[in-house]
Amino acid sequence: MSVSRATRTSLAIALVLATGVAAAQSAGNGTNGQDTPSTQTLPTINVKGKQPYDWRKYVAAKLKHQMPEVAGTRITVTKKTTVTHLDAQPAIVDNNLQQLLARSPGVLVSQQPTPTQFNLGYRGLGNPQESEYVLVIQDGIPLESDWIGFPTLYVMPLAQSLSEVQLIRGGSSLLYGPEPAPVINLVSKRPPPGTPFSASTEQVIGDHGLYSTYNAIQGSADKWTYRADAAYVRSDGTRRNAQSQMRQADLYVEYRPDDKQHSWLDVHLIDADSGDAGRMSYPQWQADPGATPTPWNRDWVDRYQIVLGHQREWGDGWQFTGKLWAVYQDQASRAANGALPPAPPPSSTTLQDEQYRTEGVDLRVRKSWGHGNAFTAGTVLFHGNDPWRQWTDTDPYVDRYDRDGVPRLRQKRQSDYYSVFAENVFRLPHEIHIVPSIRLEKERVAVSETVRPPFLSRPLIDESDTRTVPLFGLGIGNDFGRGNETYFNVSKGWRPLRYFDTASPFANLVPGNAPNPQTAISWEAGVHGVPLTGLYYDVSVFWIDFKNRIEAQHINATDVIEVNSGDTRNRGFEGEVDYDFFAPTALAAKGQHLEGFVSVSLLNARFTRSVIPGQAGKVPAYAPRYLAKAGLIWRTDRGVKVGLTAVSSAAQYWQDSNAPFGGGASFIPAKIPAYTVADLSADWQVTPWLKLLGGVSNLTDRKYYDRVWQTGLEPAYGRAWYTGFELKM
Repeated sequence: MSVSRATRTSLAIALVLATGVAAAQSAGNGTNGQDTPSTQTLPTINVKGKQPYDWRKYVAAKLKHQMPEVAGTRITVTKKTTVTHLDAQPAIVDNNLQQLLARSPGVLVSQQPTPTQFNLGYRGLGNPQESEYVLVIQDGIPLESDWIGFPTLYVMPLAQSLSEVQLIRGGSSLLYGPEPAPVINLVSKRPPPGTPFSASTEQVIGDHGLYSTYNAIQGSADKWTYRADAAYVRSDGTRRNAQSQMRQADLYVEYRPDDKQHSWLDVHLIDADSGDAGRMSYPQWQADPGATPTPWNRDWVDRYQIVLGHQREWGDGWQFTGKLWAVYQDQASRAANGALPPAPPPSSTTLQDEQYRTEGVDLRVRKSWGHGNAFTAGTVLFHGNDPWRQWTDTDPYVDRYDRDGVPRLRQKRQSDYYSVFAENVFRLPHEIHIVPSIRLEKERVAVSETVRPPFLSRPLIDESDTRTVPLFGLGIGNDFGRGNETYFNVSKGWRPLRYFDTASPFANLVPGNAPNPQTAISWEAGVHGVPLTGLYYDVSVFWIDFKNRIEAQHINATDVIEVNSGDTRNRGFEGEVDYDFFAPTALAAKGQHLEGFVSVSLLNARFTRSVIPGQAGKVPAYAPRYLAKAGLIWRTDRGVKVGLTAVSSAAQYWQDSNAPFGGGASFIPAKIPAYTVADLSADWQVTPWLKLLGGVSNLTDRKYYDRVWQTGLEPAYGRAWYTGFELKM
């Protein structure tokens, strides 16, 4: 008879136990011939062990404020990230960027009260004009006109169509590509599978003729999920010829055959047009902030984007995400010189049309391995075809599509961009993690000119420039205590050559001396975490060496050339604290939250080298010594949300020379004065189908400006109110 190995093992264990019991009984019965059993005291053995760190306990609390450490095919651990969940604050109307970015530390909003141009800056890295030094993306796809050749921001999706705002710095270029820092990713609303059908309409009216409507439907059917919206916003503005209107439509369709893969179609359409009331000098602004030097100027922007995506989970920890996109954007403007009475109106105007036809593909894979380790790699390819035309016309109100004027400029412009990249997060003992990163970038920009401005005598531009830039990064972090983490990151970023850098279209200089790309080495060290219930903090110090800054160097009285003229050093402190005062109390269990937040960015920026005499030691433009943001939001599970937010900025120079501009009636001071602006907003879900909303922007009616160009300053919005409702079924 055969006996299995398991049976033999069981018999052996039973025999050992039986022998031990018999021995104990024998010892007890043999003590002094009595029946009373004896006892034997054994030495005490103390066993000590360390309970493993359970990071999962703190993930949910951290994800209210920052991105996941490995988000699909993206690694963000050791990068500094901030997430604003828009459903946790009152509704934002008319794309109030100060409110939208109130919880994004260090992001400077330079206001231009038209819906056709958006100016954002960060840590003094370049002029915020059209957000050229900040990479703004929507669902990972660049929103710039041309990501490489003309990285300007002329469209912004309405906040009602977004679910969150992700702010990524410290390694952002290694994650997404060009622009030194940061990346602002606008995440669109997307219903999860199984969402029941619903429809909603939001209707808002307000000051200065504001009318806003936002309408959406969403749901799912079997393996399909969908969302569609349509919106229209119009306003008269605060000055003559400041009226504007914007139309937006979005469509999202997702097919999910199983829980391992899904494909989607994303379509975004935006049409916006606005009058351009013009800039004014400081004396003019003091005399009449509502003055309109350019009652004839106007801007138009149309952008149509389509994205095809696929995501798939393979076995053994592999995941693939791919996106293919195409964009058509048309930017048109009618611009003449400004004139206030009694000066005569201009005798001619310039009609301009810039078209951007861009395509791209983004392919990424992720391999999860070991205990919490992950490897990502991918490639991004991009192409832009961007013709630019100008005409001169004697009619200051010439129609956008009128082509009867005299040709002033005609250029064919193209850009190409290629990149490959890889990152890995290594999990080491003692809760240490290390993230090395590498990315290789190559760009090509080309300009071919057939018509040049008539006042120039230089040859026609026929220029092509190619640059290859290797990027690297290293992140180190350590989890400790109750949900705390230290992080350190050193990384390289860059700003590519633009078409204007290759050859200036309005200078009388022979092309062929294109500068090198601007690069930045960023160091950041900090700590963040959730040490107490309801408390989140993130504090860090940073140092950025920005090399090869491209500046305008004057050759003579009229001509300038774009050259690598200098370097800057930008260093400082950035911190944010968020605390839910009701979280440790019984009110939290009843759905009550009183959340206060504050962020401060302290900046010390200086030119360390420049070919411009006397420039070294000066402060770069738009680099305020401090930028503070704060807010208090009360919300309940019953649908009440009331928020008070404020932004405060120190005085800042508006040009690198740190000097005033002009004199007499055309004078502009060297500095933009300090300002503090507060906004109040609220919404109340009265019933499951009715929500009321309202608010007041610039609550104290602060008279200020934070946008200046050599042609003048632009007044910011004064106090304005709005009110409305949302119906849902």
